[in-house]
Amino acid sequence: MHNAARIEVGNVQGQRLLERFLRYVQVDTTADPDSDSYPSSPGQLELGRLLVEELRTMGATDVRQDEHGLVWATVPASVKGDIPTVLFNAHLDTSPEAPGANVQPQVIEAYAGGDIQLPTPERVIRVSDTPELPELVGQCLITTDGSTLLGGDDKAGVAAIMELAEHLIEHPHLPHGEVRIVFTCDEEIGQGARYMDLDVAQAAAGYTLDGGGHGEVEDENFSADQIEIRALGNNIHPSIGKGRMVNATRALAALVAQLPVDRLSPESTEGKQGFLHPYAFNGAVAEASCKVLLRDFETARLDEYAQLIDAAAEQIGAQFPGIRFQMNRTRQYRNMADSLSHAPHVVDFALQAFERLGRPCTRGAIRGGTDGAMFSEMGLPTPNLSVGQHNIHSVLEFASLNEMIHAVEHAVQLLSLWQDHARS
Repeated sequence: MHNAARIEVGNVQGQRLLERFLRYVQVDTTADPDSDSYPSSPGQLELGRLLVEELRTMGATDVRQDEHGLVWATVPASVKGDIPTVLFNAHLDTSPEAPGANVQPQVIEAYAGGDIQLPTPERVIRVSDTPELPELVGQCLITTDGSTLLGGDDKAGVAAIMELAEHLIEHPHLPHGEVRIVFTCDEEIGQGARYMDLDVAQAAAGYTLDGGGHGEVEDENFSADQIEIRALGNNIHPSIGKGRMVNATRALAALVAQLPVDRLSPESTEGKQGFLHPYAFNGAVAEASCKVLLRDFETARLDEYAQLIDAAAEQIGAQFPGIRFQMNRTRQYRNMADSLSHAPHVVDFALQAFERLGRPCTRGAIRGGTDGAMFSEMGLPTPNLSVGQHNIHSVLEFASLNEMIHAVEHAVQLLSLWQDHARS
């Protein structure tokens, strides 16, 4: 691990991009799913204020942090004419699934290959668990110290968009229409699009920079719902519990145990396979609750998964006389493919931009969601682009500076394609 050397790839200032990223990840923006405020954590407002200051300094226009913590800015068009406005988005928050405070980023200037031992004992990024590592030999990688998240999801996207904005301002010869920037809050807890205002965005299309690796355009994602199961029992002193106690924790645990494990679970599925995922459990004798995620690329299958839970509840209810189950199903987001099918050029331009760069690319499907899925459903077609994230939501998370630079270069080409299309 060393201090960063000056790193340049193409015309993008890699050193400046690296310094941005290191600065941003050290602001704790962990989303809080139990908070009643928006955004759910003060660090998101803190990072937003920092970005506003930097955007104003670089010369962006219409820069502001709105009353909900979203950061807005515009890079004016470099050419005249009726060219569609394109929006770029990343989210300020980081996942609550691992610690996000006191992040100590570690910079590997040129990854030499092999396992990466982190400063925290017994924390190792192993090649056997991270198949993309051999492809990253020679690249500049940023890791955690092994005790926290890094926050590359999605501060890699934030840093890349900030660098894109400054790069365009510094190079006015690059042809592009108006570029709208919006950084959202609380994406990790499903609230990223809550205060998105398409009338303010005034964009023809959007792109989220919130993807892993490089060279991927993601135009599909899971459709998603959540079911909260409440078990209502009857508490009484255990010494006189015979025939009177109804243990809600025991009954709910039995219900969860009825859900599939060897199929329809995150542990047993991949690719386009969906799942049910019990991920939070709280219990006492009188009342217990469990949250279950429903995920599938085919929206209609979510109803089938909900029916599996209902069937399990009916079966367990017969085993625990007096237990009552309540189900509260919440709609979360839908497969962006349903909306993007009406605007195929938005995805095509992203693929063509890679072709212009002479770089291979693939179309991908996200086993999760992005703000772009919600934007697309709202009427702003917004696929997701890769930006160098790896091992997200883990203390073994890392990011590739080279892939972040590639994301900036790709965005420049993408904007040029939009300009060319408008003039053709």
